[in-house]
Amino acid sequence: MKKGSNGMLEEQYLNLERYVLENGHQKSDRTQTGTLSTFGYQMRFDLSEGFPLLTTKRVPFGLIKSELMWFLKGDTNIRYLLQHKNHIWDEWAFKKWVESAEYDGPDMTNFGHRSLIDSDFNAQYQVQKDRFTKLILEDDAFAAKYGDLGNVYGSQWRAWKTSTGETIDQIENVIDLIKNHPDSRRMIVTAWNPEDVPTAALPPCHSLFQFYVADGKLSCQLYQRSGDIFLGVPFNIASYALLTAMIAKTCGLEVGEFVHTLGDAHIYSNHIAQVKEQLTRDPRPAPRLKFNQVHENIFDYEPADIVVEGYDPHPAIKAPVAV
Repeated sequence: MKKGSNGMLEEQYLNLERYVLENGHQKSDRTQTGTLSTFGYQMRFDLSEGFPLLTTKRVPFGLIKSELMWFLKGDTNIRYLLQHKNHIWDEWAFKKWVESAEYDGPDMTNFGHRSLIDSDFNAQYQVQKDRFTKLILEDDAFAAKYGDLGNVYGSQWRAWKTSTGETIDQIENVIDLIKNHPDSRRMIVTAWNPEDVPTAALPPCHSLFQFYVADGKLSCQLYQRSGDIFLGVPFNIASYALLTAMIAKTCGLEVGEFVHTLGDAHIYSNHIAQVKEQLTRDPRPAPRLKFNQVHENIFDYEPADIVVEGYDPHPAIKAPVAV
């Protein structure tokens, strides 16, 4: 069903929130936060009708751009993100540091939740986070030890390690297939490698994506094994919609659909109030994606090359990250 400039494109996502609030199962989870969860849910976004950046709360497009370009560079160290004022992966690296023998500050156990409910702790947390950020940016050895997140998306996408010690650039390969064999059913990029799961800071949540070409349009379907509906999924929707648009430009195609298939889709128990607040808001018209510059090579893009126009969201709604 086409939704479009009246803002109804967003209803795909809002219906997911409503469905899980009404039908979700109470489940425990790795973070010990607790969730309302459902298994197997699909959303479809017609990218020709607008760019699916949520308007019922502000979603920072600048962070989505720099994160995606970090992935596309094959980088796994948060230093690049911090250089672009992007802090969305900080907590996993910060956790590694504060749990190490080298950390000499106050107790940071369960820092994500505590920082929201205890103002005294939050002040201590901010001091340590600022200290951590400064060390990552200025100390090469510290950044190498505590800034790297292991074999996360950038590594898996651009340098998949084979049993023979070679690497596979899945992004280059899939672009080659789209250009030269657009009817292929093997236009797939996978990030899930069972061998790497124990060592990655966060095993891949968006596990596999596949492209499809028809009528001069490029579509993408993502299988996401685990989706934090309130905080993570809005980023994932916009990121993969952006990736689809970038690859379409590179391959001389128009955009088709982004199909988002979720495995365990969940609302954390400490996000329920925020979800209910979001659902009181009316969606506004979807923005449009604009390329200030189009590059033949997808790896040449910089954040300033792509912007959104007509983005008029409701204010942001804060919520803790479950780490």
